[in-house]
Amino acid sequence: MLGGAETDSGRPPRHLAVIMDGNGRWAKNRLMPREIGHRRGAENLRTLCVLCRERNIRYLTVYAFSTENWKRPATEVGALMALFPRFFKKYMDELEEEGIRLRFAGDRSELPKDVVKTMEEAEESSKSRQMLDLIIAFNYGSRREITAAARSLAKKVSDGILHIEDITEDAFTGCLYLPDIPDPDLIIRTGGEMRLSNFLLWQAAYAEFYSTDCLWPDFGAAELDAALDDFRKRQRRFGEICQ
Repeated sequence: MLGGAETDSGRPPRHLAVIMDGNGRWAKNRLMPREIGHRRGAENLRTLCVLCRERNIRYLTVYAFSTENWKRPATEVGALMALFPRFFKKYMDELEEEGIRLRFAGDRSELPKDVVKTMEEAEESSKSRQMLDLIIAFNYGSRREITAAARSLAKKVSDGILHIEDITEDAFTGCLYLPDIPDPDLIIRTGGEMRLSNFLLWQAAYAEFYSTDCLWPDFGAAELDAALDDFRKRQRRFGEICQ
């Protein structure tokens, strides 16, 4: 996920990343099971895709399931895994009509076979679409991604394919999950927290960060536009002196 971000602060971000936090609290506030909150959150992702297309955002990465989320109760993890294939079957036709390409970042080795199959089918069937790339970080952890990239480079050196002097930032980026995706310009976190939680640590080097108290299932057009307005007001210098 390497690439220069737009320096024109009047433009929308080319790549928006979202930490979708607050599904459980949303459900708890309504005396509902946490699974209902996750279901409502999945439906809201469909809404966000439409909003991003309308605002000329080309790439959208969402944090759907982290490598740390396995620590949650087994019933909740099971519900999330079941929700994943159901979401794509429900919205498959709409995603096609809107030209949305599906891509995934994360470690698939621990995932149920039906989830991996859904990922592969979604990627293959949508690879020619060009309106919006929806990147779903599923069983994703940035430290794991970075570790895997380091191992890949180390093996290339060990095999004589690469010299140590050839290990550059670009070479390292080329070993990440999706090296062709540009770095995020803006990262939004819902639910009021102020941390990245092991999300896109390498790619977020120059990303702007925005936190909102709004819980993810309630995040809509007004909340997105507030974040984009805030983004446009920021001066992104990338280490340079402000003019």
